[in-house]
Parts: sequence; structure tokens; C-alpha cells
Amino acid sequence: MRHTSTELSYPVRWAVVAKYLAQLCLVIAALTAVPAVVAVLVAEYQSFAAFTIVTLMLTSVGLLGSRIDTPATIQTNEALLISCAAFLVTAIMMTVPMMKFGLSPSDALFESISAVTTTGLSTQADVQSKSWAFLFARAWIQWYGGLGIVMFSVALITRSGGTAKALMIADASDTESPVGVRLHARRVLIAYSALTIVGCILVATCGVGIMNAVCYSMAAVSTGGFSPHDDSVRGINLGGQVAVTLVSFGGAVPLYLYYRSYLDGWKAFLRDSQLRSLFVAACVVSILLSICMFVISHRSTDDSLVGATLLAVSAQTTTGFEPLEVASLGDSEKLFLMAPMLIGGSMGSSAGGIKLVRLLILVQLLRMAVVRASQPRHVVNKPHLFGHALSEKEIEEASTLLFAFIALIFVSWLPFVMLGYNPLDSLFEVVSACGTVGLSSGITSEDLPLVLKLVLSADMLMGRLEIYAWLVVLSGRTWIGKKVVSS
Repeated sequence: MRHTSTELSYPVRWAVVAKYLAQLCLVIAALTAVPAVVAVLVAEYQSFAAFTIVTLMLTSVGLLGSRIDTPATIQTNEALLISCAAFLVTAIMMTVPMMKFGLSPSDALFESISAVTTTGLSTQADVQSKSWAFLFARAWIQWYGGLGIVMFSVALITRSGGTAKALMIADASDTESPVGVRLHARRVLIAYSALTIVGCILVATCGVGIMNAVCYSMAAVSTGGFSPHDDSVRGINLGGQVAVTLVSFGGAVPLYLYYRSYLDGWKAFLRDSQLRSLFVAACVVSILLSICMFVISHRSTDDSLVGATLLAVSAQTTTGFEPLEVASLGDSEKLFLMAPMLIGGSMGSSAGGIKLVRLLILVQLLRMAVVRASQPRHVVNKPHLFGHALSEKEIEEASTLLFAFIALIFVSWLPFVMLGYNPLDSLFEVVSACGTVGLSSGITSEDLPLVLKLVLSADMLMGRLEIYAWLVVLSGRTWIGKKVVSS
């Protein structure tokens, strides 16, 4: 008998990519206009000019590109390319205004990438000497980067439901909603905005100035972690630190849950499995880190209880605020913190990492492997999570993503070690970048070699879109179609 298999792949269509990327440029232009207004209000006219020029350039490109006629459908590889390009375009375009604040080109690009990916790593040791326009711009970029540029586009301008869903999947956004994709995106945007406003009020009432409260709230909701103070949240009182931590936790919760609670009442929070898992994970990490600090490092009671708890939540939610200086921690604490930094928060939130639910899937898979060893061979027993039978796709996705993250971390760690940096501190920094966390062992600075800044920048971009999107973009089949027939 003759067997024939056909392998077919479609390259991206440039007209489709150009049209939808142009639409995203219009969204980025509108978002860029906000820091331009702030710059002129605080009399930062050079940065105002830079933001205005970028806004006009993006608007021009957006208006021209949006006129392109394209098919109604969009391929998966096209959606992934558009999503990746959106982050690159934003980072590159924001580099120009950042340079007007006194940053070198490499540091300006690094700061922009760190902002739009909601990482929070910074080469700037003295941010308090910068104008408020700079501090606001960083936090603002983190804020819209946390929700996702694609989410803004879907909520505001994308008309096709199929295109909207494809773009949101490409952006690693949660699309499992009983309502339409555009309506879901709008509800998430409303919830995200409301959470930011509530967070700002909460932080401000704790004695933090209103301008700083705005920056902290946007950086917390986006789980970004940029602080208007040189020493992160250590620059504000304990009440403010607790408030910022609570807002950060709120950003790591599935964003659709806020709208669901509005419709179904506060019990929707209690019923959500991801929220319960995140709370338990944060508690476990807090307790273990406290024990580690008190028993092994002999830290003070305040550091071991209060500081450790706030730092544990910061790591688990991938926010990256530092209630304790991470560079001063012992090796055991740094090693321990890498686990929650890599795991991250909930699916459908602004948090980074591989996501807690995926780790639970792998744990269930391991548990089933152990259980099956004691069962008869004919017994069919499928892994379940939260009462839901896990599909092969979910298991494959979790396994593949974990492998991809570990591989990326290892490859990125080697250049640091080869250039003579402390292996553990280097690993911590790389994990922080890949998980879009922002906690720093002290390696990231203006003096960091350019090649290592580029490595961390690539890690932040890869981690923000969970690696897969970039692998598709870099694949030859994305650019050149292929059809193979074998017998």
C-alpha cells in the first residue's frame, strides 16, 4: 500500500501584517500622546517635542497602512508576527523620548523594553533626580504594556471577531470568555482601569504623594515594578508598601474576574480556582522565605516577617518592587526567590512567568504517572485540575513552555558567566528578565556591557510573549511557504 503525506505551510502575507500593524500604530500613537501632555504640563518641552513627533509619526503610518485592502482572515503566524512587532515598535519609538531625559541610546532602549514588557529592570540608579515626566512615562508605558497593546486594539478598533481572537491568542491573552472577544476585551480594559484608579486612591491615602501614588499604582497593576524612588518601595512608609503590594496582587489575578464579580457578586472571587491557588502560593512562599531569612541568614524579625512577606508577593506576582534590597540577600534567599519568579501569577492577568496554572498541570501530570504505576494496565485515568479533565493540548503547552523557559534561561546565563559575573547573581538576573519580574541582584546598571544589555532585552521580549511567538517569527516557514509530498 502506498502512503502519501503532505506538509503545507503558508508564509505571512505582508499586506495583512502591514494593515493590522498600522492599526496598532494608531493605538500606540494615542497612548503616546498621554505622556506628551504630561511633559508639557511640567514644562519638559524637549521631551514634549519628542513624544509629539513620535505620536505624529505613528499616526501617519497608521492612517496610511489602515487603507490597505486585505482578506478577512488572518493566519496564526501573521497574528504572532504582529503581536511581536507591536512590542518592538513601541520599544524602539519610545527610545527617542527616553533619550531626551538624559539616557544613552542603549540605556534608553533597555528602559523602553523593560517598560513595555512590564519587567522593571533599570540601568538608572538615580531616578529621583529625573523629572516627573520621565517617571510618569515609564509607569505609563508599563501600564499599557501590562494590559497589552493588542488588547487595547481589540477593545477599541478591531472589527473582525476572528481577527480579534487570533490577535489576543498571539498576545498570550486569555480568550476563554462566554461573551464576544471584543466585549471581553472592553470589560477587561474597564476592570484594569478601575483597579488602577482604586489603587491610586489606596496608595495616596497611605501618605504617599498623589504624583508618586499615580506612578506606583500604574506600575503595580501592570505588575511592572518601576518605582519613582531610587530604593524602590523602601522610599515610602510601611502602609504605602502594603498598599502597593495589595494592588500588585490585584494585577496578578485574572482580570476578567473583576467584571464577573461585578455581575455575580464578591463570591465570584471565592469560587475562582486561580485566585485561590495564587493566594496559597504567595502564603507558602512568604512562610518559607521568612524561615530562610530568620534561620539561615539571621535577619531581624521585621525583615524576616514583614519584609519577607512583601518581597515574596512581589516575586510571585512578578511585580519586582523591592521592600528589601535584593542585592543584600544571601545566596539561599536569592536561589529560593527564583522559583516564584519563574512560576509567576495567574493566566489572564498582567503577571509574567510560565503562570501558576501551568505548573499545577505539570504537578498533576507527575502525580498521575505515580498513580498509574500502582494501577492495572487497562485502567484509564486522565489527569484533572480544578475538576476539569486536562486535554493533551494543555499538557503539551505546559510542558513545552517550561522547557522553552529553562532553555532560554540557560542560554542567556552563559554569556554572563563567560564575562566573569557571579554565577548565582547572573542566574537571578536572567530569571528576573525572562519572567518579566524586575527584581535585581545588582548586575543591571549603566556599566553593564552592551552585549549583556541586549541579552536581557531579548529575554524580556521573549518572556513577555512566552517565547513561542518569537520562535514562530524566527522560523523559516513563517517567511517562505513550503509544501512537501512524500510516498
